[in-house]
Amino acid sequence: MYDVVVVGAGIEGSATAYNLAKNGQKTLLLEQFPLPHSRGSSHGQSRITRVAYGKDDHYAVMMKEGGKLWRSLERESGTSIFLNCGCLAVGKPDFHFIKGTIASLSRHGISHDILTPGDLRDRYPMLSLPPDYVGVFDYSGGVLRADKALRAFQTLFVQYGGELRDGEEVTGILPGSEVTIVTSQGEYRARKVVLTLGPWAPKFLPKLGINLPLKTVLTLVLYWKEKNKGEFSADRFPTYKNVRENVEVYALPSLEYPGHVRVCYHDGPETDPDSRDMADTGRILSTMKSYVREHLPSLQDTPSIVEPCMYTNTPDLQFVLDRHPSHRNIILGVGFSGHGFKLAPVVGKILCELAMDKTPSYDLTPCRVDRFFNPKARM
Repeated sequence: MYDVVVVGAGIEGSATAYNLAKNGQKTLLLEQFPLPHSRGSSHGQSRITRVAYGKDDHYAVMMKEGGKLWRSLERESGTSIFLNCGCLAVGKPDFHFIKGTIASLSRHGISHDILTPGDLRDRYPMLSLPPDYVGVFDYSGGVLRADKALRAFQTLFVQYGGELRDGEEVTGILPGSEVTIVTSQGEYRARKVVLTLGPWAPKFLPKLGINLPLKTVLTLVLYWKEKNKGEFSADRFPTYKNVRENVEVYALPSLEYPGHVRVCYHDGPETDPDSRDMADTGRILSTMKSYVREHLPSLQDTPSIVEPCMYTNTPDLQFVLDRHPSHRNIILGVGFSGHGFKLAPVVGKILCELAMDKTPSYDLTPCRVDRFFNPKARM
């Protein structure tokens, strides 16, 4: 009998399992694929991190603790995870993303610079932006070394006494005062279950009588070769976000593949995670080739490396962090909508608190299940 079984060993599940084991809970972490794998949303070498969240200020509040928890994980694991190279947001000064970013940084006392069009040209000559664009540089932002972060959580989880079983698919869950977890290799019983299912959530949750409006999409992680090697190194080019109507592009400095810069489109076609490699990604590639040609002319305009990644989006792009409506000992951590990685230490803490029947450290109203079924739930 386990205190808690966590299903899904991506970054959210691994962070949750780590917190549970550290708090003395007998915990089993199950993963359907042999680790490490690249089928879900937590693989790869890097992710952007930042504090500012515009209108979604509850995430900015969480990120203030999130940064401290990443540093704590670094110390505890002896692993370098966070590279503090800053985060640059660009766009028209009256656009909601830029206004919201400035307001969020100011509200939370985060050091930042507001850059005029001339400042942008002087600081970042490798960019070719519209003449009316301004920039906001967030000094707290940077890069998370994603693969090292995932491995650190899993390693520490085992060191704290947790049991990690990979290559073992969960095929069914039988609710009750004690939950039975049926897998490809056997059965387990637990007092609580935490479901961090990633893009398999929409396929699995209906088995438990809950149909959330989740959409799984395939996005491409694209790497573009520098024309002038070193121009996009982390000491010259920060992480980058350009959000405009119907298009969101992000970039990271040259860190992962020598002489290559990660520049990506933050969306993609709706895709079944079990047939991911059959999806049509032509629109993403054509959009990004045009974007790079226009705004990043110092890069080759055809990507050299293409890697897939899955998002699981909710309609409002808010997470789901809640209990099952009918089975209170089944906890849900799903729908991270392409922006959950940087918040994983806080998400893991919250899901641990729910599993241990503690009062959550944050107001989870925006993340409740009933918002999809009860319009007044978020009022």
